Amino acid sequence: MCTNYAAARRDHIFKHFGIEPPDSPWRDEIYKDYASPIIRRVDGETRADLASFGIVPRRHIPDGVKVFDTMNARAETVGERRSFSGAWKKQQLALIPCEAFYEPNYETGKAVRWRIGMADGSPFAIAGLWREWIEPDGRAWSFTMLTVNAAEHPLMNRFHKPGDEKRSVVIVPPDEYSNWLASRSTDEARSFLNLFPASAMHAEAKPAPPRAAKPKATQAEDPGEH
Repeated sequence: MCTNYAAARRDHIFKHFGIEPPDSPWRDEIYKDYASPIIRRVDGETRADLASFGIVPRRHIPDGVKVFDTMNARAETVGERRSFSGAWKKQQLALIPCEAFYEPNYETGKAVRWRIGMADGSPFAIAGLWREWIEPDGRAWSFTMLTVNAAEHPLMNRFHKPGDEKRSVVIVPPDEYSNWLASRSTDEARSFLNLFPASAMHAEAKPAPPRAAKPKATQAEDPGEH
C-alpha cells in the first residue's frame, strides 16, 4: 500500500504530461486528505485538477462511523468494495503524477522509510480512481491509488511488515497514459493493472522530514484497501 508520496512538480506536469497544472498550489509530500493534482478525462478533455488523497475524505465519513482509510484500492476487489465500486464501474480513471512514493522496509528489523521512483529520475504516473463530492463552496474531487499483489516483484516485495501481503501501486507506462484514461470497460482497464519492471525503478532509504502533529483518531481499515 502507499499512504505517502511526493507529488509531481508544477513544471513536470506541463513538460512530462503535457497538461496545464492546476492554479492552486500543493505540498511536495502528500498524505491522507492532502490536496494533490490528478489527471483525468472529462467530456473528451484531458485536464489536471486538485483532489484529496483518499477517495472517501475524512470529512465525509458520517459521525459515529470509525475512521477508515481509502488511499489504496485492491485491483482484485475494486469492483466489489463500496468505497471504490462506483468510481470503478463508471470508469472514473485517473493518472496521479508523482516524483516518488514511500514504503516501509523491515530488512533491518525495524521500519525504515524508502523512497521509490524511476531509475532515470523522471516523473511518473500511478493509476487511480477519482470521485466527485458536493461541498458547501462547490464541487471537489478525491482519489485513490490502485494496487496489485507484488509477491513476485524483486523490488516491491521488499516492503511492508514481515508476514503481510506484498502490494504495489500500479505505475502506468508513459506511452499508455492516454489509453488508460480512455478505457471503455472495466475489462479493458484491468489490462493496465500490472507490475512495473523493477529494472526501470530505483529505491533507497529516505528518512521522513518532520511533520506537523495531527489530532489522534482511532483508525480502521476499509476492507478494500491495500
